[in-house]
Amino acid sequence: MIEFVRTASRVHVTLDELLHLRHRAKGFSFLPRQPVHSLLTGRHASRLRGRGLDFEELRHYFEGDDTRTIDWSATARRGSPHVRVYTEERDRSVLLLVDQRMSMFFGSRRAMKSVAAAEAAALAAFRVASLGDRVGAIVFSEQGIVEIRPEAREAAVRRILAEVVRQNRRLSADGPAADPSLFNQALTRAARLAHHDWLVCLISDGAGADAETVRLVTDITAHNDVLSVFVHDPLEERLPDIGRAVLTGGDRQIEVDLSARDLRQRFAGAFAERRQAGARFSLHHAIPVLPIATDRDVVEQFRELLGRRLARRRAAA
Repeated sequence: MIEFVRTASRVHVTLDELLHLRHRAKGFSFLPRQPVHSLLTGRHASRLRGRGLDFEELRHYFEGDDTRTIDWSATARRGSPHVRVYTEERDRSVLLLVDQRMSMFFGSRRAMKSVAAAEAAALAAFRVASLGDRVGAIVFSEQGIVEIRPEAREAAVRRILAEVVRQNRRLSADGPAADPSLFNQALTRAARLAHHDWLVCLISDGAGADAETVRLVTDITAHNDVLSVFVHDPLEERLPDIGRAVLTGGDRQIEVDLSARDLRQRFAGAFAERRQAGARFSLHHAIPVLPIATDRDVVEQFRELLGRRLARRRAAA
């Protein structure tokens, strides 16, 4: 028999491990205006209001750039499309919702989903703090919901990560049963806290999402930006054909025959349907979704999805 929850190489995370990610939190950005390779390019219409903008540069137009930023005078003068690039002149508040529920205590390769979520939270927090923005968090699990209000500087990051680690270390195979309602409880707290012009970053597997989730996220997006980091394990997407195995979740275990093709197809179909429903909702509400898999380095995935070009093009195509 195989008990998949025990095959992950990293079941829990330590504060030192998360703090060491500080030096790797580079090469990506959460700003609404993104480089051409970023997942957010052309898909994320920022709702951030009331900010001054500083002119940064005039550069060649690349496929995926917002056509509203084209400088028509420079385009006519230089004979090729050029865009004006701006940077926001003041900071903003960023709120991380970090899921450490029992549904996250699962992993088949490299790390548990809960560990990958903790790593994603650390990278986001360090990156936000390095840019001078304020960062706060709502960390939630069956052990409770802890709210950390946004503050500037890395001292705030350390408080957030300490709480993430505290809840992460309390996860165990014999822990309490997963509570799907915690997702909406955390979102309710976020809706009360994020009044206007915040960036709310959801780091979760989305377990327990329902009609109330849709309402809450819709309310949050009315006056804020929302970014979703969807944490998943390859095993959730496709079960392997390995015969009989034991799947563990919280205090529950089930023995299944994974050689049954119909079972594997139903499992894969259910996961695909949940992911597609989330994709449709995110597209309708202009919420970018960053799929983060547990079997790969989270830093590299962030850089692939949100990374800037290593070098700008020197000449027009």
